[in-house]
Amino acid sequence: MQTAMDAGLDPSEVQHAAAELLGLPFLDDLLDHPTSPTFTDKIPIGFARQFGMVGVESRLASTEGDKPSLIIAMADIKHLEHVDTVNRMLGHHAQIALAPIHIVESAINRAYESQSGKAQQFISNLDQDHVLSEVQKLAGREDLLDVSSREPVIQLVNLVLFEAFKQQASDVHLQPYETSFVARMRIDGVLHDCFHLPKNVQEAVISRVKVMGKMNIAEKRLPQDGRASVQVGDREIDLRIASLPSNHGERVVIRLLDKSAQLYTLGEIGMNEQTIARFRQLVNIEHGIILVTGPTGSGKTTTLYGTLDEINDNRRNIITLEDPIEYQLPGVSQTQINEKKGLTFASGLRNVLRQDPDIIMVGEIRDHETAVMAIQSALTGHLVFSTLHTNDASSAVTRLLDLGIEPYLVGSSVAGVMAQRLVRKVCSKCVANIAATPAQIQSLQLTRGDVPEDLQLCQISGCEHCRQTGYRGRVGLFELLQVNEAIRQDITQRATAARIKQTAIRHGMQTLRDDGVQKIINGITTLEEVDRVTVRLEGAENFVDETV
Repeated sequence: MQTAMDAGLDPSEVQHAAAELLGLPFLDDLLDHPTSPTFTDKIPIGFARQFGMVGVESRLASTEGDKPSLIIAMADIKHLEHVDTVNRMLGHHAQIALAPIHIVESAINRAYESQSGKAQQFISNLDQDHVLSEVQKLAGREDLLDVSSREPVIQLVNLVLFEAFKQQASDVHLQPYETSFVARMRIDGVLHDCFHLPKNVQEAVISRVKVMGKMNIAEKRLPQDGRASVQVGDREIDLRIASLPSNHGERVVIRLLDKSAQLYTLGEIGMNEQTIARFRQLVNIEHGIILVTGPTGSGKTTTLYGTLDEINDNRRNIITLEDPIEYQLPGVSQTQINEKKGLTFASGLRNVLRQDPDIIMVGEIRDHETAVMAIQSALTGHLVFSTLHTNDASSAVTRLLDLGIEPYLVGSSVAGVMAQRLVRKVCSKCVANIAATPAQIQSLQLTRGDVPEDLQLCQISGCEHCRQTGYRGRVGLFELLQVNEAIRQDITQRATAARIKQTAIRHGMQTLRDDGVQKIINGITTLEEVDRVTVRLEGAENFVDETV
């Protein structure tokens, strides 16, 4: 068949002809054939990929009570001899069919990615003596789907990471306690205890993770950082690993960054029409600083990436300084910060200015030097995007003043500040609506004229789809402060964040709380979620000001 392909024939036509010649079925699509759990349980993914075959079930059965028959879909007839090996491993004879190579590869990834839930079963069946055997260092990039023929501790780590990927967790915490060892996952911004591991495998598991991150497994008294890349099928995941000594042993946090994850547009992250229109007007100015603020994990980087992707029209030179680079942006020059080698945000920004940039994105303003360089860049005709860790938009201004920047420089360079939070969305599979109580209406801080008739709020219950939490996915709350003449005057007078906020509200700024209330009324999230991210941070005493 290879000779025929080299002659310029279409591979699918060659396969079709080979199937007719051998009297085998030809499947041009496997989406109608569910993958066989028997095949994925007994055949390693490495074997399936090497010989281009996957087990699927036929929907046709001779009688109504018959079980679906197993079909081995193959991409190349030269591997027919290995079907006998598969039959022995399966314990019965399977039918053979041919299919295009890309169809088979996609089905293999789909089949092994669906193996959710195996981690807890594996943990329950661990041979603890065997797990404590020497951890073998694996060269190259790990494939989390390949869990066969590994040492048990390696299988365990791979399966825990695989479960985290399946649950779309952002972080995995390996937390040691006095008598237990728990794997926790941050899903939709909330930590969940997912696996309780045997205490006596703690050292082996931590050592395995440190080996993956190229960290010193002998050093247990000092914090360490490491990085690794793994694969789940055809998707590449970057891991950021951080260890920290504790009184019950080292704890490790692993951040998962899916390099092939969807890049969200500004219209998909939750901005309402008014905010997105004002923000788009703001990001198309020629020069100035635009800041995005919020705590860690509030979606600041996602907003910046969506912004850069939207304004990237190939007519402007866009350069970023990031730590880490979370998404690949076509047409944008992205630079990874490396403080160990002396490449900081401040030094990197100084060198970026020699690259004739139009737009610069600085991952974070952390110190006086970086703030000075960012402001100088804005005042010399560049559009600068960056982030700050502040509670709201107005606090970003006072934060720059605290870093030692003169008020007149802040007022003349900062064009706008976007503050944001993430709240969990209600699960569409199990949500119910109930009439709002007077106490809930009072908590929403709505005036009588703003309360819709027969207002109903979402009530969560929980189902398998949302892991019994009542929530699935997240959406942003946004607060956009545009620096106008009135706010510039407040900045020059070193006004407090509260006063700047009141000035912005009088000029039409919608606060985080306002945006959250609107999403509650629209049935997107719940009052409890909005309270979780706004009440504690903004303080109930500010609500009167926010409704002015």
